Amino acid sequence: MSGVIVTNPPRAERTDVDALAGFGVATVSEAMGRTGLLGPGIRPVQQGVRVAGTAVTVLSWPGDNLMIHAAVEQCGEGDILVVTTTSPCTDGLFGELFATALQQRGVRGVVLNTGIRDTQELRDMDFAAWSRAVSSQGTVKATGGSVNVPIAIDGQGVRPGDVILADDDGVVVVPRERAGETAARAEAREAKEAATRAAFLGGQLGLDRYGLRETLVRLGVTYKSHDEYVRGEAQA
Repeated sequence: MSGVIVTNPPRAERTDVDALAGFGVATVSEAMGRTGLLGPGIRPVQQGVRVAGTAVTVLSWPGDNLMIHAAVEQCGEGDILVVTTTSPCTDGLFGELFATALQQRGVRGVVLNTGIRDTQELRDMDFAAWSRAVSSQGTVKATGGSVNVPIAIDGQGVRPGDVILADDDGVVVVPRERAGETAARAEAREAKEAATRAAFLGGQLGLDRYGLRETLVRLGVTYKSHDEYVRGEAQA
């Protein structure tokens, strides 16, 4: 297939990216109305790591990592490489040598809708990675593709320059135009959750804090003692 390498796409503001890095993936997705998440099949190869950066996107042919080589040149400080293929692929398109080249350029991590290998080496060098699979299967460098074009992973669009936030819970995409707004909404959500946490520590129940007793009544859910329930079942 032919392709294109787009240079210098617009990126989210660094201050907004760094602000989003202070929040978890779940919080940011909730702040956007429960949107932006990649599917649960994209998993971290490490634990206890959270990164945020601007997307450099790659569209490759299955089993071929030529365009990742091309993408390295387009990556810079604060970016996260995001890779998918034209059809499903779990081959190990990415490993330690790519990570070494990207880390030298200030790249914060990689998200792959494919396989990854050299996972122990990646952990040893503190290079953050999320992938669809772990596989030692090698690849070729023979087919054209594209860099810094819009791609989709699990139905979620990713554009070059969008914010990628990833942690132990998964990966979320924040459109670059919404980065500042989303950071502010995430901060407000965290403040609300802190108040709720304090209430729970004080003994308040979620049923009361969220007004859910009325919801149970509306849905016809009733309370019965054990004896009442047993008698009712016996008579049924």
